[in-house]
Formats: sequence, C-alpha cells, structure tokens
Amino acid sequence: MKQILLINDVVGYSHVGMVAMLPILTYLGHPTYNLPTALVSNTLDYGKFNVLETTDYMRGTIPLWKQLGFRFDAICTGLMFSEEQARLVSAYCAEQSKEGTTIFVDPIMGDAGRLYNGMTDRQVQLMREMVSVADLIFPNYTEACYLTNTPYREEGLTWAEACTMLDRLTQLGAKSVLITSARVDGSNCVVGRRSSVPLAGFTQHIEDGPYFRLDYEEIPVLFHGTGDIFSAVLIGHLMKGEPLKESTQTAMTVVSRLIERNRDLPDKCRGIPIEQCLDLL
Repeated sequence: MKQILLINDVVGYSHVGMVAMLPILTYLGHPTYNLPTALVSNTLDYGKFNVLETTDYMRGTIPLWKQLGFRFDAICTGLMFSEEQARLVSAYCAEQSKEGTTIFVDPIMGDAGRLYNGMTDRQVQLMREMVSVADLIFPNYTEACYLTNTPYREEGLTWAEACTMLDRLTQLGAKSVLITSARVDGSNCVVGRRSSVPLAGFTQHIEDGPYFRLDYEEIPVLFHGTGDIFSAVLIGHLMKGEPLKESTQTAMTVVSRLIERNRDLPDKCRGIPIEQCLDLL
C-alpha cells in the first residue's frame, strides 16, 4: 500500500479536514501521516472560532523530515493559512514531485458562490500557486470560479463551458482536474479532465479522451466535511491502482451513502461521524 501525507488543518470540534480523512485512508489500507497547517477550534460557520497557525512547526518539520529521509508516495494539500505556508508547501511538493511523489491539491476556499469565513482574495492567489504543482486538483464549482476568475452562476454551465473551465484550470499548471458540485446543462455532476500524457502516480485511461462527467442526484442536506470525505475516498482508490473516472464514481457513491445514513443528525456543522460509518466504504 502507498504512504500518504496529508497537509491540512486539524479541527477540534468537527469531523472535517484531516480528522475526516485519516480514518478513511487508513481503513483503505494506506499508512497515512499528517502535517497540520493550523489547529482550529471548530468549523467557521459557528460564527466564532479560534485558530492557531502552525507555520513555525512546519518550518522546522519539513527540513527535519528531509534529513531523516522520510518519503511519501502521495501528498494531499488542503487549507493554507498564510503566504509562507503556501510557499513552504508548494516548494516541498515540487521537490517531492521530482522524486516521484503524486501531488493532490484540494483548493479549499469556498462554496455556494462565496469564500468561506476568513478567506481573502490573497488566499485565492496562494491557491493558484498550490495548483501549479499538482497532478490532480478537485475544486468545487465555486473554487473553480475563483481560481479561473470566472463569474459564478447559480444555473451552472453548459458542457462546452465546463470543458473550457477544466482547460483553464490545467493552464494554471494542474495536470488533471475534477470539478465537484457542478451543474452542467441542468444536471448535478462532477466533471473531469484527464492529463494529456500518462501520469506515474495513478491510472487515467487517457485513450477514452480528456473529458468526462458523472451525474448524481442531489440530496438536500448540507454536511460539513463531505468534500474531505470525497477527497480521501478518491485518493485511497487511486492509490490502489483504480482509474480516475471509476475512483471518482466510487467517491461520489460513498458520500451519497454517508449523507443518507446520517441525514437526521441535528448538527450538520460537526460533519459525519466517519468512524461509525466505515462499513460504507
């Protein structure tokens, strides 16, 4: 199995971010490690929160790991809290990529047409730098709009516009792209663009053409952390050798099952208690 490093925030009161991803990847058989970008008291939508950035810790840890010879088959990056963090992480990922590490970037910034509480235009620019070193990125539609300076439209996109947006994301440097939570020609879907060349880290089936879409029925329940669950399941299956489109479909199916099982939980901001639902993976 593959050794995976997660670079993301750790939220104390919620099953989101790294807290949601670690048990999934471990359950799927991958030794998984972590480099926290911040300790966060709770999800930001509670209105009040406390954040302790870990930039100093990261500044000391990354060179130490290099000295110790620690290597990872894949790195997945999430929320960045400062310009220095983004520069540290993007430089580390670029270095590791040259050694054969697969780089996944989840450009966490916003949803429903707006940035999350505390996010700024400067952080959008930092995410563009992160995207430039990635083998695969998976923004939601809102994040894809911010990354490409495209106006957000409630009605979504046409298929031609979706393909253009995927192309523009690859022009930022990403080798392959998924856009989640998209609405294309009136249907909810995930759209993808394969790399134009084979990638060492995972299978794509590039002979099937660059673009694909996978439709889904939206469940009218909003849980925090479902994007993190999607990312973890996707990466876990890609690192087991399953192709991009099929791994994407598996991740979509798992998220749907988890929402259905937990839809009656009263506090959706706490996310899905993933440890109680590993049988659905």
